[in-house]
Amino acid sequence: MAKKHDQFMNKLGLLGKQISYSFSNTYFKKKFEDLNITDTTYENFDLNDISEFPLIFKNNPEVKGLNVTIPYKEQVIPFLDKLDKKAKKIGAVNTIRITKKGKLIGSNTDYYGFKKSIESYLKPHHKHALILGTGGASKAIAYALKKLKIKFKYVSRSPKNDQTISYDTLMSEGLGKYKLIINCSPVGTFPNVDDSPNIPYNDITSEHLLFDLIYNPEETTFLRKGKVQKATILNGYNMLVNQAEKSWKIWNL
Repeated sequence: MAKKHDQFMNKLGLLGKQISYSFSNTYFKKKFEDLNITDTTYENFDLNDISEFPLIFKNNPEVKGLNVTIPYKEQVIPFLDKLDKKAKKIGAVNTIRITKKGKLIGSNTDYYGFKKSIESYLKPHHKHALILGTGGASKAIAYALKKLKIKFKYVSRSPKNDQTISYDTLMSEGLGKYKLIINCSPVGTFPNVDDSPNIPYNDITSEHLLFDLIYNPEETTFLRKGKVQKATILNGYNMLVNQAEKSWKIWNL
């Protein structure tokens, strides 16, 4: 009888690696409780390798939607039937909707979550930004910055093009015109909370805005060092809330 009941359940979940501590899982479970939603569950799908992705649907035919986190935002794309326009332009997916016909549609709500959470903090002098890291999340941030008409450079340990500079170059040349700095790297996340990206913190001023996609801990070492220099600081919590709500709308199309 229990199995028959499960067929009427909708299952949502998070696809990632080492995601036992997950914002999405906690957030949606509370949302379902608050709204008295009893026919939908949310769980983590912790995969060692993206090749295991098809097993999610084989073992859980009731899955109707997924969030995607590190390191699979780009790796999952070949498994999808279609990307929406924004996800195609960004080149990374953090939301998957499964249609009634079983098609897997990839979307990106990271850019929306970031844009919505940072807009009210931007000042006229925030014309140039640095994006620390070059993973899937950084692509969504870059897309949002383009929409906000803010010029940017990526910072990476091994630059591959002229849109990217190295941390070594940044340390020797300083921050200069870059008054907005966004950490898209995992440096400083739990449990390695004492780590911080290798940037010239002494160059940071009260005109700087530092944004960290990390939300655990609430104030990373990156943000704390910025605060000491009187910079405005923001963590990734509101971005996650905004992107989660956008995901919820996509799943309920």
